[in-house]
Amino acid sequence: MTGPLRVLVVDDHPVVRFGLAGLLARDFEVVAEAATGEDAVRLAATRDVDVVLMDLQLGAGVDGVEATRRIRALPDPPQVVVLTTYDSDADVVRAVEAGATGYLLKDCPPDELAAAVRQASTGRTVLSPDIARRLLRRTPAPAVTKREVQILDHLARGLSNREIAKALFISEATVKTHLVRIFDKLGVDTRTAAVRTAVELKLIRLSPR
Repeated sequence: MTGPLRVLVVDDHPVVRFGLAGLLARDFEVVAEAATGEDAVRLAATRDVDVVLMDLQLGAGVDGVEATRRIRALPDPPQVVVLTTYDSDADVVRAVEAGATGYLLKDCPPDELAAAVRQASTGRTVLSPDIARRLLRRTPAPAVTKREVQILDHLARGLSNREIAKALFISEATVKTHLVRIFDKLGVDTRTAAVRTAVELKLIRLSPR
């Protein structure tokens, strides 16, 4: 795809919608704005949109969750990132089950919002840290192998790939392969995030320094 990402902003508050559109216009092409769920679905179906930024509460009629579900059911649908003030478990789960690629709160920094739009456009799941931790507590721990736990433990100690390979008597290539699998299972893309998530899931424990 060439050119800036095309974004549809959905929010029933005119001032908020105007502010979001202005903010996003710095980095993206805001192709349309919608105040209702019905308009959001119609615009997503008729405009060339890459990402929909969706509020959950849209007044009477179709709410953000149902609008998300309908948009994601369209042929070749855009990704949907929920941006809302509501962070209850029920809201999060409903939005994710409806097909939302991301879930952010309106107090997130502007650069975080822009990064989320970019990531969501590629199909990557984007969650605010608080939301991610909440979902992890609701989700069974992934099936991490004993060797992967050992590697996570060494990661937590700050060891490099070469140092981990030496400690476990394996090759650096094998360490890299394990890291790819660990990142995939934990839904992360950095070593720091892998350690943090592993600790939250009680897969490893940080040793006091």
